[in-house]
Amino acid sequence: MGTWLKSVLARLRPRSRRMRVLLVLLGLSALVVVFVMRTPAPVGHWDSAEGQDRFLRSYTEAFAALPAPADTIDVRTDFGIVRVYRFASTGAGTGDEAAGGRTVPLVLLPGRASATPVWADNVPLLSTISDVYTIDLLGEPGMSVQDRPIESDEEQAEWLHQTLRALPSDEFHLVGLSIGGWTAVNLALHRPDHIASMTVIDPVYVFADMPLGTIVRSIPAALPWLPKSWRDSFNSYTAGGAPVEDEPVAEMIEAGMQHYQLRLPQPTRISEERLSRLDLPVLAIIAEESVMHDARSAAETARRSLQRGTVRLYPGASHAVNGEQPEQLAADIADFIASHP
Repeated sequence: MGTWLKSVLARLRPRSRRMRVLLVLLGLSALVVVFVMRTPAPVGHWDSAEGQDRFLRSYTEAFAALPAPADTIDVRTDFGIVRVYRFASTGAGTGDEAAGGRTVPLVLLPGRASATPVWADNVPLLSTISDVYTIDLLGEPGMSVQDRPIESDEEQAEWLHQTLRALPSDEFHLVGLSIGGWTAVNLALHRPDHIASMTVIDPVYVFADMPLGTIVRSIPAALPWLPKSWRDSFNSYTAGGAPVEDEPVAEMIEAGMQHYQLRLPQPTRISEERLSRLDLPVLAIIAEESVMHDARSAAETARRSLQRGTVRLYPGASHAVNGEQPEQLAADIADFIASHP
């Protein structure tokens, strides 16, 4: 047992036996994770051709639930090639006009290991507002290909900034889900040039810390050699207990969790002081039953810290709120964009 762990346990009173056990388990789990996940590769990669093929089959099946994209774009950045899809607008827009008389497009940033197909319920509704671009996050399972290490929050912002700069619009309404919400806020803090507004949907590491219980439950899901049922159990836990077996998007996420080795820095928890610097409209949507943070505390932080914030707490919603309440989500985003031209 490590010296640091011994010193912590020595300071605990005898009645703190359960805490002792928990600390031992956490220490051992951390050592196991470090041992299993170690690799000389500096960038995200697949563990095998078979694992990549399994993910691609699931990705293709889940992608079929989306409308046909008008364009498929691969953007070269300093950190790799970023896959972007454009879904053409099906509506008259909101009156929010960009240069040249075109409506400002939306850019959707998915959660961890989920990629574009996670937006299948949302794209048809959001495309009534404007064109919709979806991005497979660089360094995550998906069609983007990382070829240079990403080592800081600044570099996380830079590849996304370069991607937006390559698209045919000067401004975008960012919409980020989970880690995509953190990615949007991180971009706004470092490179806000192209952001007209921002919607963050139950973002992690933004308004509150992740609970210890969720961190502990995620450890087995991060070990690729453990049974698929363990990853399914964690994904169901984050989705409010909903069954995930035989769901194409859930199958894709599980395949990515098992076969893709992430090599990204741990996201920095964004402080209230930094949030208060955001000088742009922000819609914060918080799922009341989310296991990724204390929802009410997160909502309070958002209301307190955002200069130009609008906060919506969705009753009964889990972290999978984008699939549970897509109509309400689209209506709130449309109203928000219309009120912040």
